Amino acid sequence: QVQVTESGGGLVQAGDSLRLSCAASGRTSRTYAMAWFRQAPGKEREFLAAFRWTGGGPVHADSVKGRFAISRDIAKNTVYLQMNSLKPEDTAVYYCALQRIGASTWDIWGQGTQVTVSS
Repeated sequence: QVQVTESGGGLVQAGDSLRLSCAASGRTSRTYAMAWFRQAPGKEREFLAAFRWTGGGPVHADSVKGRFAISRDIAKNTVYLQMNSLKPEDTAVYYCALQRIGASTWDIWGQGTQVTVSS
């Protein structure tokens, strides 16, 4: 089985930066891609960025392009989300997701980490 665990959330002020980490453990050899999502109170879960494990560059949602950047460390089975120029509307629970080889969607989810941006 595969698990993903997020870390790095917290309370920051508008304009600050924060880096989230997501480490995969278990049968990580079947990782196809990893991604970041977020869900704000009363809103649907929103895709932010993704990185395939076997080639290809990162993909970012238009809503965060230029402010957020996903990176990966394949040796550590970890993806990061660097978030700059944070805004109060970035306040949300941030989730890491993993898609296994052969899966049609993101099938492994973390518990989420809270990011709160104060004005």
